[in-house]
Amino acid sequence: MSQRVALIVNPTAGRGAGRTMGAETRGRLLAGGHEVVDASGRTWAEARDRAAAAVSSGVDALVVVGGDGLVHLAVNVVAGTGTPMGVVAAGTGNDFARNLGLPVRDAARAVEIITGGAVRAIDAGRVTGPGGESKWFAGVLGAGFDAVVTARAARMHWPRGQMRYNLAVLRELPVFKPIPYAIVLDERRIETSAMLVAVANTTSFGGGMRVCPDADPTDGLFDVLVVRAISVPAFLRVFPSVYSGAHVSHDAVEIHRAARVRLEAPSIRSQADGEAFTELPLDIAIAPRALRVLTQPHAGKDGER
Repeated sequence: MSQRVALIVNPTAGRGAGRTMGAETRGRLLAGGHEVVDASGRTWAEARDRAAAAVSSGVDALVVVGGDGLVHLAVNVVAGTGTPMGVVAAGTGNDFARNLGLPVRDAARAVEIITGGAVRAIDAGRVTGPGGESKWFAGVLGAGFDAVVTARAARMHWPRGQMRYNLAVLRELPVFKPIPYAIVLDERRIETSAMLVAVANTTSFGGGMRVCPDADPTDGLFDVLVVRAISVPAFLRVFPSVYSGAHVSHDAVEIHRAARVRLEAPSIRSQADGEAFTELPLDIAIAPRALRVLTQPHAGKDGER
């Protein structure tokens, strides 16, 4: 069946792979008889506004060709609207696509799913910042060491890809100090000094760091990781194990579950889906099934045709 699809392409994603995959995606959609509405923009804000206008006009789907940053943009357009999102993963990390079992760097297979797959309803996080502004995220929101590293990596022009994040880690670690947090999990308040607090809807961020390996985007709850204050050498020893999820057995690591989370810490900013987000305090609430994603037909019991 022919569809009207809004398309956003990040040509710089994946060291330029986004440009090639964007052209292939457009060509395959058109060849399949679908109408393609160009929603790309010269800036993040322009793309967001063009995508929002397309969704308001009644497109059948919003499709993004890029990495987790572009997924984050799309989530902030379609969450809560009922319009499904399609992902052609062309970035460096592609955590969102990997978490949902979507193809990576394979435009042909991604378009097959977008045009013929199921719609899967998953949870999303809705965040209210200190000024009352509201934003969405689909994967992991972090406030602490990860946010500091994300901000440093964004300022760096070399190296590209995952190595830039790794270098930012090495540069921030020697000067990083544990942060005093107040964390409210539903009705329970925790005050602790920690290296990192992450609120997870999916399992990973940062190109495969499985911060909450048991997180389920359909269970109506966040997994909340707290890495309590430890020395820099100890943090260096435990940090590599985050890629396998083995860090959860460390004595300094706690994982809680909650539907509502409040984070408070002085002079701390957050990141969400790998993008610089907003400063604390934050009120974070799970929005069950608020995001519809075009995915594999066997996506599970929450899949819809």
